[in-house]
Amino acid sequence: MTSGRENSFILSFIFSSAIYAVITPFLSILLRDLGYSIFQVGILLVIFEAAGIAGPFLFGRWADRKGNYRLLLAVSCILSALASLPLALLVHPVLSAMLLALLAFGFRSNTSLLDAATTIQIGETGNYGKIRVWGSISFVVVTLFLQWTPILKPNSAGNIALWITLVSIVTIVPILMLPGADTEDFGEGRIKPANTAESQAAPARDRAGYLICGFTIIFLGRFAMTAIYTYFPLYLTEVMQWDAVGMMFAIATATEVPTMVFSSVLIRRFGPLPLLALSATAIAVRLLILAVFPFKLSIISAQLLHSLCFGIFHPSAVNFIAAVFPPEKRGIGMSLYMALGSGLPTLAGNMAGGAIAEAAGYQPLFLVYAIAAAAAALLYAVLGKRKK
Repeated sequence: MTSGRENSFILSFIFSSAIYAVITPFLSILLRDLGYSIFQVGILLVIFEAAGIAGPFLFGRWADRKGNYRLLLAVSCILSALASLPLALLVHPVLSAMLLALLAFGFRSNTSLLDAATTIQIGETGNYGKIRVWGSISFVVVTLFLQWTPILKPNSAGNIALWITLVSIVTIVPILMLPGADTEDFGEGRIKPANTAESQAAPARDRAGYLICGFTIIFLGRFAMTAIYTYFPLYLTEVMQWDAVGMMFAIATATEVPTMVFSSVLIRRFGPLPLLALSATAIAVRLLILAVFPFKLSIISAQLLHSLCFGIFHPSAVNFIAAVFPPEKRGIGMSLYMALGSGLPTLAGNMAGGAIAEAAGYQPLFLVYAIAAAAAALLYAVLGKRKK
């Protein structure tokens, strides 16, 4: 059961994840509907991710200094709302780049700030996974609704932009009501590394190796997942001719619910690094299935692996960051996670992916990115062998 303090964050995760449910599956489709080529979409999304790195760092630093996350969380939603409709109406590469940057500045900052505020307030005994799972449930519900709604179906740039605006505005309400967003009293907020034999045995001189290994696995795993978040929707609609983007993302997210719930137990038992390596292996297998078996049933089976690709990956990464950064620096810590765990790898993944997809197609793209995920798992295997 979640405590009262944990429960206070649930509504914010539910509504914030609704923004994800519109942007993640449909942003690349929005840009394609504006007439941009696959390569241009990749470049524009590089700009989106670059701004998504800067925003969380600026907002995180400000939040750490002021000790109050509520106002900045609300501002991040306002920025997303302000950028969305002009993005669909003002079709010019320069204007699109500027509006995407504004959208990312708000959207990415919201995610890192909410994670930072939550991990500080629930402390080391809290269960982040049981709170975050409500975001996953919200994502499933919203994507299924968007898949089958007869009103404002998200198959055009204007409709997608309108949905982003609506959910961003609605999300402000639970954020303003958030009772645990002020972080001036950090209390027992620091989440310590998992109490495992691995973490206990690691000498101080291995700390740098621990950090480098963790951040590298996070980077490579998220780089590989760019193929899913950015190019998989285009693959479904353009190659498979299958109008099932919302349904596929809903299936994937539904599978992460049980693993998210029990993630804290797994983290305490095995530690974050082995679980991140397991997630990287699952990402590689998932992309290999998409690369080799272009069939609807195979695609559905690949989506089921999302339980490991994100349901284990994200809580383990958050635990890793929270163990490294104390509460008074948690905003910067989560911003660094957004940079190395989302911004920089997605920036690189979008840039390379657009070129690969346009030159060779989507299936070679999936294969290349599977190799990146496999490299992350191999890194942990080598590190473990050296420790032995």
